[in-house]
This record gives sequence, structure tokens and C-alpha cells, in this order.
Amino acid sequence: MDRRLLRIGPVRRYAMVLAGSALVAAVLVVAQAVGLATVLAAAADGRLDRRALTITAAAVLLRGLHTGALTAIAGRAAAGVKAHLREQLLDASARRGPAWLSGRRAGELATLAGRGVDGLDGYLTGYLPQVFLAAFVPLATLGWLAFTDFASAVVVALTLPLIPVFGILVGKSTGARTQRQWHELTRLGGHFLDTVRGLATLRAFGREAAYVRRVRENAEGYRRATMRTLRLAFLSALVLELVATVSVALVAVPVGLRLLDGRLTLAVALAVLLLAPEAYLPLRALGTRFHASQEGLAASAEIDAVLDRAPNATTEARLPSCDAPIALDRVEVRYGDVVALRDATLEIEPGDRVALVGPSGGGKSTLLSLILGFTQPAAGRVLVGGADLRDLDAAAWRARLAWLPQRPHLFAGTVADNIRLGASARSLDDVVAAALAAEADGFVRALPDGYDTDLALHGLSSGQRQRLAMARAWLRADASVLLLDEPTARLDPASEAAIVASAARLATGRTALLVAHRPALLTIATRTVTVDGHLTAARRPVVAA
Repeated sequence: MDRRLLRIGPVRRYAMVLAGSALVAAVLVVAQAVGLATVLAAAADGRLDRRALTITAAAVLLRGLHTGALTAIAGRAAAGVKAHLREQLLDASARRGPAWLSGRRAGELATLAGRGVDGLDGYLTGYLPQVFLAAFVPLATLGWLAFTDFASAVVVALTLPLIPVFGILVGKSTGARTQRQWHELTRLGGHFLDTVRGLATLRAFGREAAYVRRVRENAEGYRRATMRTLRLAFLSALVLELVATVSVALVAVPVGLRLLDGRLTLAVALAVLLLAPEAYLPLRALGTRFHASQEGLAASAEIDAVLDRAPNATTEARLPSCDAPIALDRVEVRYGDVVALRDATLEIEPGDRVALVGPSGGGKSTLLSLILGFTQPAAGRVLVGGADLRDLDAAAWRARLAWLPQRPHLFAGTVADNIRLGASARSLDDVVAAALAAEADGFVRALPDGYDTDLALHGLSSGQRQRLAMARAWLRADASVLLLDEPTARLDPASEAAIVASAARLATGRTALLVAHRPALLTIATRTVTVDGHLTAARRPVVAA
């Protein structure tokens, strides 16, 4: 069993249910075999053993009901565990922040949360139940044989270990190949997501064919890895079947000879012949289910790595008051080998409205990401009221922030639900008031269903999307800090004027940090800070007030 998965609460509870279920199954297997052997032996004498027939029929019926119930329980448990893991993955990603999902990692995480978690079906519904059956059924069979036919029990006890030994020998190679297969799949997912995201750019530069070939090559690599794994799985199934068949023969031949010599009764001989295959069957099935579970186990290792490395939310330091100053103390930010900011020092007093200006790539958006807690400094500190931001409760701190990014994301759902991202508990009247303040109410009411319009079915212009994002910020009435990251970029003059007017009203009485390239937004600011530099280690970025 996989210890990483057993650390998960739903899996532990499921394992306890499976242990009880396997014990019941072991009792039923022995009862059915012994009852059927007794019925057949009595029939050979020309009589009907009604008691044995009743036991046999009851055992067969209960085994059928048990199998159906176990299938239902396994499916329900697997769905619960997968939902739990996806929730944990999303929570871990949220704690890491958007910077962690840069590059191909977003595609790899999507593959992990989708195909990877679904790959656990084979482990949870097939392999794990079979582990407990393989532990209980052979023991129950050996226990009965030890009291009735000790010689057969010795043969079974000596041959049973052969199946797991051969299974382990083959399984080691299967695990390594499945790990390579999983890495090929995650690489394919990352390349595919990158290509889809940048398809417009690739078409514009005539490079789509090269990237399509790259995705095709990754897909072919995944196909080859999958076929190599399947070939080994089929080979191992053949080996296990051969070992089990020979082992059953080693039991059956001596039993037949002793039956002919009269040293064994017909009822006992039949019971041994019926029980011997049942002793080997769970181990053979375990070897088969092992291969089906390997992809899920490979994904489980990746899931565990993501969850173990995710930072934990800290609440050790008390959150300062809402009018606390914000400061960057000699902050350095790196993205791999690239230095985004170096020795950045900045003080923002309560009520101050600071405009960050400078060339693209100078680190302006990085400054906002630092204050949001999405990016952690490689050196230096971000201070809120003198306390290091890393020591504060991230959720409580972000509840004080209203953020308007360059490219706000609208989710599939109604307009009202998208605005309510700012504060989910607000009423529709509050949503409408926020839309009015963001100068979005007019175009929202012109939509087919107004505030109930599903944005998955209706597209919006850049200006409309930006005004809905501004409405989210207006809904955060308790926010004391306003962060605007070039909210007027790529907007027409009318939309720009609406956003600037709304932002000016929203910034009144609040601390504001504005990233601005266009002059209109500078009218809101009380002072300007120049962030000058490029995202390279060769030039030294300077933050100067």
C-alpha cells in the first residue's frame, strides 16, 4: 500500500472498511467451498444434504451481495478521495500564488489535477481492495486446510509466496516504466497548454506548424512509453498465471492420489480442490491490479510533492491596524537566474497614492505581487506596520486589499457572481451599487439577461471586462489598500475615462499603489515613483522616489 495516500483521512477510513469487508469475504469463500464439497460428496452417496445446500446457497448469495456492495463503496470512496485531493491541490496552488504557476507548471498542474487524480481509480477501486483480500483469503484458506488436511496446507504455504515474489520482480520494472510514462504525459500536457495559450501569437509569426510538430512528438513519446508499460504488464500476467496454475497442480495431484488410496475422504478432497484456487486467486488478481494502479501511484508521488512543498499559512503575528504604513526594505526578487528587483526600498504612508512608472519589464507589477503576497522576496522584507508580511495571515491581509489586474479573469457564471468575487456574501443590491460606481450598470442591463447573463455564453469587450473588475473592487468596501495594475491599458478613450473616474472615487481615503503607463491615471496619484530597469541580471534595476 502507498503510505502517502494512507496519510489522507478518507483513504484511512476506506482502508478500515476494506479490512472488515475482506474478513467477511474470507469467511464466505471457505463456507462456500466446504458447503459445496459436502453437497457433492453427499450426492455421490445418493443423498441430499439440505443443511450443506442451504449454507452453500447462502454463501453464494452473500458473496454476490458483498461484491456489489464493495463495488459501490469503492466507487463512492474513490470519488470522495479524488475530490479531496483536487481541493488540496487547488488550496496548495492558491497558497503558493500565481508566480508559482508560471511557464509549463500550469499545464502540469492541470494534468495532475485531471488525468493524474483520475488515475487513482485503478488503485482505489481495484488494487487497494485486492490488497486486503490477498491478506485475508489465503490466511483463512490455510487455516481451514491446517485443521483438515495438513499436507495440502504445507504445499499451499510453500507455493503461495512464489506469486508475490515473481510479482515484485516484475513490478519493480513496471513502476519505473510507469514513472517515465507519467513524466511523458505531464510534459505533453505542459506543451499542449502552452501551444493553445499562444496560438494567436504562433499564427501571427507563422510558427504554428513547428509547435504542432513538437506536441505530436511528445504525444508519440507518450504512446511509446505506454506501449512499453503494457507489454510488460501482459508478460507479468502470463508469469503469474503460470505460477498459480503449477501451484494448484502441486496440490491437486497428491490429493487425487491420496483419495484413490483411501487416505482422504471425498468431502475433504473436494474442499481442498475448491479452496486451493481460491487461495491463489487474490494474489494473482493483485498482480494484475498492480499494473492498473501504477499510473495513479506515479501521480500520487507528484501530488504529495506539491502538497508537501506548499507553504503553510501563518498566523503567528497579529495583523497591524488598517492605517499601518507599508514598506519595502531592500527587497530583491528573482525569477530563476533573472533579477526582477534588487535593493528596492519604498515607504508608503496611510492615505498615500503612489504611481509606479517606468519602462515595461522594470518590476512594477512585481512590486504589486510582493504586496499581494503572491511573490516572496529572495532578500529583504515587505513590512506592514513594521511586521514582516510573511509572518502575517495571508487571507486576512488580502481581505484588506482591492486589486485590479491588467487582464482580469471572468469566470463561467453570471455577471452578478463574477462581481461577487469581491465579496461573496453581498446582496444583489450591493452588486448593482458596485456596478453603478464602476460605470458598468449601463452595459450590464443591456445584456440578454442583465445581471443573470452567463458569461460563458456571452463575450465582453476589454473595457467591459475592466469595468466588471472595477465593480469587484468597489464591492470590497472594507479594503484599505487599492492596487491598480495598468487598468487602462488597451482601452478606448471612453472606457479609459470611465475607469479613471471610478478609480479616483475609489481611491479617496485609501492607500493606493498604481501602475501607470498612460497619463490619465497619474491624475489620481499624490506622488510618482520611477521603477527603472529590465528583468535581467546584467543591468541593475533602481527604485528611486
